[in-house]
Amino acid sequence: MMAAMLMLALASPAAAQFSDSYNFIKAVKERDVNKAIELADKPGTTIVNVRDADSGDAAIHIVAKRADLGWLGLLYQKGANLNLKDRDGNTPLILASISRWSEGMATLIRLKAQVNAQNRLGETALLKAVQARDTDGTKLLIDAGANPDIADNSGISARNAAERDPRAGAIAKLLKDVPVKTPSKMQGPSL
Repeated sequence: MMAAMLMLALASPAAAQFSDSYNFIKAVKERDVNKAIELADKPGTTIVNVRDADSGDAAIHIVAKRADLGWLGLLYQKGANLNLKDRDGNTPLILASISRWSEGMATLIRLKAQVNAQNRLGETALLKAVQARDTDGTKLLIDAGANPDIADNSGISARNAAERDPRAGAIAKLLKDVPVKTPSKMQGPSL
């Protein structure tokens, strides 16, 4: 009896290793489109937003990090949350901004990703674009309504960062023409 219980206990981790969630993330990482579609199309599943147990990344983060437009489109079609945050609070748009992936940024913006979302450090995609001195990305985000006056946890906004960086003259000029926006203090219902 004890041997049977031990075998059952040891079999559980092996079975979990091959769960649909595990296989979906594996398919995305290995670019196995057919397997990913097969798993995402199962009735009643929300597997498209599942996270990797090790990294905490969902499929949408994996494809944003590798700048894969085809997979980004596929995941969107399957219902992926474009504003899902990774362990650091980064959305796919912030990740695209970090890597200066303008095509991905443009696509995420067109698909209505939140342009003013902040990560755990309070950084926005616009601040990351300014820090990377990405003029094209900065323009994309400004045109989409990104607020250059949202400060991160250390009090630095995209506008401040551009003004302080002598190598970001073109970006500072872009941001200079954007009217000052004060973030709304109220969040949630009021009495």
